[in-house]
Amino acid sequence: MTFPTFTRQDFEVFAIPGLEPRMEALIRLVRPKLTLLGEELSPFLSAHCGEPMFPHVAKHARRTINPPADTWVAWANSKKGYKAHPHFQLGMWSTHLFIQFAVIYESDHKEVFARHLEERLSEIRSAIPAHFRWSTDHMQPESSPHGEMDEHDFAVVIDKLKRVKKTEALCGIHIGRDDPIVKDPGQFADTIKHTFEQVMPLYRIAF
Repeated sequence: MTFPTFTRQDFEVFAIPGLEPRMEALIRLVRPKLTLLGEELSPFLSAHCGEPMFPHVAKHARRTINPPADTWVAWANSKKGYKAHPHFQLGMWSTHLFIQFAVIYESDHKEVFARHLEERLSEIRSAIPAHFRWSTDHMQPESSPHGEMDEHDFAVVIDKLKRVKKTEALCGIHIGRDDPIVKDPGQFADTIKHTFEQVMPLYRIAF
């Protein structure tokens, strides 16, 4: 099997107006690639996490009016779902791909992650590359470069993770839709695996 890559047509799915037309294109063009990526990368993540990691492709099933602005595949240590668990994500907005670690608002691990991040902040700040990006809301494409965040910035994130239910922690990389990596199977596979290796310290402190 050739490792799945993405085309301009895949990214342009998010410009299609209307829930049903966009979902039809998403299911036809993008979801098969996410499914293949989920299956292809599960053994790699399982080996690095030391436990089975199961893929979950976003279905967007709860939507009734607004079409999705992004989509993804996530890997977690549960067959039943990923939202309640620390997990890894690979997905796309109209402008870029994201490859990242995530603890989102449905997870009971948020406070544990926040406490461990606070305790080991110096170690984590050194381990994560400067060009990686942090976000506190998976519903928004905006993020902050790791290298530009100081101790105060992390203190704010940690405090919000502890107190604010909707606050999340996501960290990884963005790849622009026109970046040659997106279209090169070998380079794309290497980039994904290397990124997951680099955010593995975050997964380990989430328990």
